[in-house]
Amino acid sequence: MDRELYGREAVLEARGLAARLVGLGPYGHGRVPFEHGEDPPVTVFTGGRGMGKTVLLKEVRNRYRGLTPLALLDCGHVEEPADHGAGWSPVTGALAELAVQLGRRGEAVKPVPFPRLSLGLVAVTSVGWTRDDDERARRDLLRLGPLLATVDAGRTAAASWVGKVLAKLAGTAAEAGAPFAGLIAEATVETVVEEFFSRFRKAPEDWFGGYRNAGGRGRAGLQQLAVDFAQGGPRREEAESFLVLTLTEDLHRAYTGLKVGSRVGRPLLLLDNAHEPVGRALVEPILRARADGRRDHTVVLATSRPREHEALRHATRVRLPETAHQAPCPRTSRVGSGLLAVELTPLTPAQTRAALDRHDPAGRTPADLSRAVHRLTGGRPLGVDLLCRAVGETPPDARTGLTPGDLLDLTVELREDTAPVPVVPALLGALLPVPRTEPYAVLAAAHDEESARRLAQARLPGESLDGDVALRVRDRLRAEHWAEHPGRFVGDPLLRALLLHRLRFADGDHPHYAAWRAVHETLRRHYGPQPGPYRLHHDLALGETAEAVAHLRLTFPEPDVLGWLGRLRFIASAPCPRERGRTGPDPRRAVALGQDPDPRLPAGLDPDSAELHLSVRRLLHAVWLLTDPLALPDEEVADRLAHELRRLSGRHLTGSGPLWDAAGHWPRDIRAWREPSLPPGREDGV
Repeated sequence: MDRELYGREAVLEARGLAARLVGLGPYGHGRVPFEHGEDPPVTVFTGGRGMGKTVLLKEVRNRYRGLTPLALLDCGHVEEPADHGAGWSPVTGALAELAVQLGRRGEAVKPVPFPRLSLGLVAVTSVGWTRDDDERARRDLLRLGPLLATVDAGRTAAASWVGKVLAKLAGTAAEAGAPFAGLIAEATVETVVEEFFSRFRKAPEDWFGGYRNAGGRGRAGLQQLAVDFAQGGPRREEAESFLVLTLTEDLHRAYTGLKVGSRVGRPLLLLDNAHEPVGRALVEPILRARADGRRDHTVVLATSRPREHEALRHATRVRLPETAHQAPCPRTSRVGSGLLAVELTPLTPAQTRAALDRHDPAGRTPADLSRAVHRLTGGRPLGVDLLCRAVGETPPDARTGLTPGDLLDLTVELREDTAPVPVVPALLGALLPVPRTEPYAVLAAAHDEESARRLAQARLPGESLDGDVALRVRDRLRAEHWAEHPGRFVGDPLLRALLLHRLRFADGDHPHYAAWRAVHETLRRHYGPQPGPYRLHHDLALGETAEAVAHLRLTFPEPDVLGWLGRLRFIASAPCPRERGRTGPDPRRAVALGQDPDPRLPAGLDPDSAELHLSVRRLLHAVWLLTDPLALPDEEVADRLAHELRRLSGRHLTGSGPLWDAAGHWPRDIRAWREPSLPPGREDGV
């Protein structure tokens, strides 16, 4: 069943990017003119975790499977055989897997044989064999059975050819007197050629005459290939690069000399996580050969988590929507000019709305929930998908009061054959695949490296014996290419919200929330004893607002009104210590609207100071509620925010202008789903 991939139509539609590269519409719906003629670029979709790279490749596979030779490989997870010999490497393992997938027969595609790659992998697989360990050779040869089946499926069922290889190997090893990669490879290849490739005559073997030092002699090239592979280091890389080109050569030959129309659509190589070493080892030889004028016609669609990967520095860069109708990739003298780097863009608010409507067709959720989901997730497709699916699995009558914070408390069914799982662990497992998320959850409350170190020393003393925990966490976040923020140790809003949710609820210590309290009390001590913005920020995270209100009241008359507004905004950006499953209106709302029955005024205030205190208290709670990514917007509170700022503007002796501007612009910013601007009205000042 196809997935609805909102915002990815530029790749998947009938004349989208994939169709123009393959020359065939999805599901075989008609030929499509090749956009790049005989020189298709290697297309790399870039984006962080949760941006839909893997899902996009899988959907391309679903739409072209059985119509053209196709293979999908996760370059970050090439499975290592439990008991392999010296002739296996991640690259050779990847090549064998790709060839087996590409060689499958489809409903509208002829199987592709891989005689050249089979010979090459047989040669390198033989390195390290000896006549004293024929069982090792037997296991390695049988492991190549699926690959050899692409050449002659009928022969792989019989093990007689394995015995002949072993007999030849024993004689060669005895004659040589010692294991020797070249001689063993020659004996192995000779038998395999006789057993499997007689119908090809010498053509597959001749390909290896182009390998270094071969002088046009195929057997010599295969021997040298095995020797280089056995040597390791740069020589092994050279051998592996030649094997990559051997794969594309077999694909190219499968399209050569055939009757016109017998193959429609170019072969597809789908490489997920191509920024990993295996991915680079597969892509770079193709790029170099194409830069030298070789035309193999294989369509390579790859993904890369880092957008600024060094391998992409000479790529042509476009954003996904720009590729809907054309995607120029001009070739220059640089090898990297054969790369088309397509940045996967976040979903738009309209696409998020469509995703929610699909799971809530009756529209029972609050009108602003889709925009709130978009704000929380930043349009990250994985986050949008899981939160919208969680809505769809909520009883209809319970949807009317949902907030983004409520969605984090729900469960979601990831697969039909497994029980629903909590949303937050499911999202964290995909966005931050680490053995334990506890250190990340603790440090998500920090603002910078200094406060993170303080937290780590106090709350994570036994977490690491080999270095600074905070720096290790920082480096892991950077390695995962998470965006940094000058005021947040964990910069991405969605990741930070998920980690803080885990900090709040994962220890199951309701109603004390000991882990949450201990972390924020540690940071409050770190920034104390004076009531500065950082300390007061953590007061709010602990549910204590009195000192923050008093500080803002006392500093209100000072001439630096912009600084006062900035402190107000920062203090109110504290995470709210909410309760899981709480029903009814947010308690901050009553305070913001002046409906709190017990305002608890400090003792000794004169009437004017008391009025200022209550106004500042209402304003603080309004900003705190309206800027909370886990809450829904509230029109009445936004109007009250404007009212309080206008009143304060009339009270200030010298700084009425910025307060008046904030009264006009801050509600407008909030309604536009932006952080309140500073100076007010400066959208680029957020």
